[in-house]
Amino acid sequence: MDHEELTAAFAQLGATDPEDWAASQAEEDINQLGRFLFLKGGWQAVVGDDDISWIDRLVVETPPDRGEPFDGIAHALRNLLAAGADPADLNQLVRSVQAEALFQFCYLIDDSGVVDGNTFQDWGLFEIDEEGHPLEPIDALHESVLETDPTGREMRPRAVP
Repeated sequence: MDHEELTAAFAQLGATDPEDWAASQAEEDINQLGRFLFLKGGWQAVVGDDDISWIDRLVVETPPDRGEPFDGIAHALRNLLAAGADPADLNQLVRSVQAEALFQFCYLIDDSGVVDGNTFQDWGLFEIDEEGHPLEPIDALHESVLETDPTGREMRPRAVP
């Protein structure tokens, strides 16, 4: 894609500064479109800024003491709500933890796996062709996690009036 097509693609995908993303890809030969698409997908796994519907859904749809993986979330939510916790505060807590997990996951992909100073694995994320063969690396994901926050606030809290 040329610069104009890239800019249009980033704009259509909702990038806050499509011109910068496109310029970086064109001038620095960085697969910014791949980075943006991966991170956009990653942010879809993070709860929405004002969407607390997931709380009700988990509390209502998860029977107590079912014992399934991740059921502890519903149990903790029931206890916190019974203790008077504000669902909006719970949402921001979970959103922040999920965004931090996205950042750490992206950092892990960007760097080799190191445990106690011993490298045990190198890995990377690559765009692939139709046969599954690697094409271009998608690097430095962690550097763009905050700038792709759908709220545009880079995980900063709303300004308090």
